[in-house]
Amino acid sequence: MKKTFVFLFLVMALTLTACGPSAPAYSNTINVKMNEFMYDPGTFAVPAGQEITLNATNEGKVEHELVIIKLGQEVTVPFDADDEDKVFWEHEVGPGESATVTFTAPSEPGEYVLLCGISGHFEAGMAGKLTVVAP
Repeated sequence: MKKTFVFLFLVMALTLTACGPSAPAYSNTINVKMNEFMYDPGTFAVPAGQEITLNATNEGKVEHELVIIKLGQEVTVPFDADDEDKVFWEHEVGPGESATVTFTAPSEPGEYVLLCGISGHFEAGMAGKLTVVAP
């Protein structure tokens, strides 16, 4: 009995190891709700270099932005004009409004910072993550 258990355990362990980590599921569509001061959801995965549709709804009482920072760039606190050269793409949505826009995802796979570029919002915690995956 003990030998059978050990054998089954080793078979399962080898099977799971052979599978390796799975790539994050990705989509060509991002659906996000914005509010004070968060994105819901806060993480997204998209295919590299593909056209992406952003469906954004601002449920907040103030304007919000979805800003994608270039790969490997760090922004300053406060996020301001000094950081504009670090922006890959951005779009603003007014309070109580919705928007559907398209953009081309970065071509380089990796983890990109998302943030709200409205003064004080990034500092209040309005940030997220965009994972760009090789299709």
